[in-house]
Amino acid sequence: MKLQNKFIELRHNKKGLLATNFYNFETLNGILGAATALNQPIILQLTRSSIDYMGLDMAVNMARTGLMDYKVEGWVHLDHGDSIDLVKSCLDAGFDSVMIDASERSFEENIKITHDVVRLAEPYGANVEAELGYVAKLGQSHEKGGFTQPEEAKKFVKETNVDALAISIGTVHGFYKTKPNLQLDLLSEIHNTTDVTLVLHGGSGVPHDIIIETIERGICKINLATEIKNIFMATLKEQLLNTDEIDLRKVFPPATEAVTELVKDKLRLVGRI
Repeated sequence: MKLQNKFIELRHNKKGLLATNFYNFETLNGILGAATALNQPIILQLTRSSIDYMGLDMAVNMARTGLMDYKVEGWVHLDHGDSIDLVKSCLDAGFDSVMIDASERSFEENIKITHDVVRLAEPYGANVEAELGYVAKLGQSHEKGGFTQPEEAKKFVKETNVDALAISIGTVHGFYKTKPNLQLDLLSEIHNTTDVTLVLHGGSGVPHDIIIETIERGICKINLATEIKNIFMATLKEQLLNTDEIDLRKVFPPATEAVTELVKDKLRLVGRI
C-alpha cells in the first residue's frame, strides 16, 4: 500500500503512524523488533546526516531488507531533506516518501520549492512532506515564535499539492527544557481548514495524553528520533561501565532491546492498541 493511502486509512480511524529515525544496524533492529512484535506498521526515517554516515544505498537496503525479514508493513522516508538534489537521489534509491524542508525560507520560496519537489516526485508515486512554521531544530532557540497559521496552511497545500504537512504548534526537535505547551486549538483549526495529512515533529518527550489528543485533533504522522538515540546511548554507556567485554555483539543487544521497548510503548500509543 502506498503511504498516501495508508494515511487516509489511519486518518479515517483516528489513528497515528509512528515515524522513527534509525542510525545504524542496532537501532534499525530495535525499531523493527517492536513493530513485528505488535504487528504494527512503521515509517523508517533517514536524515542527510544518517545517509552520510551509512551511505545512501547501504541505508535504504538495510531498511528494505529489515522490513522484509521482520515481515513489517513499512515505508522508507527522507526526513528534513534540505535540497532538491538530495530528494532526487533518495527517490532514485527507492524511497517511498521524501520531505523537503524549506520552512526557514520565505513563505513564497517554501511554496515554490515544495511545488517543484511534488512535481519531481510524481513519476515515482512517492509521498511528499513539507514543513510550514517554526519547529526549533537542535541548537535553535525554543523561544522563537512562528506557529503555523490555518489560512497560510490552506494556501500552501492548495498551491503545492503536497501530501503531508509538518506544522508548528509548540513542539521542538531534541529535548524539552520545560513541559511542552502545545496549541491544540490551533491544530484543530488547521485540521478543519485543510484535508492534508498533518505531521507532528518533535514527538520525543511529549506526554502520552497530549499525543493522543493531537491524533484526535488531526495529527496522523508522529516523528520519534531523540528518544531513540538517547535510550540507546544511555543503555550502552551503562553496559560499558560495568563490563570489560570487547565483543560488541554482546554489548550492543541490551541497548537494542531498550530501543525495542521504547518503540513498543510509542506504537501502542499512536496505534491506539
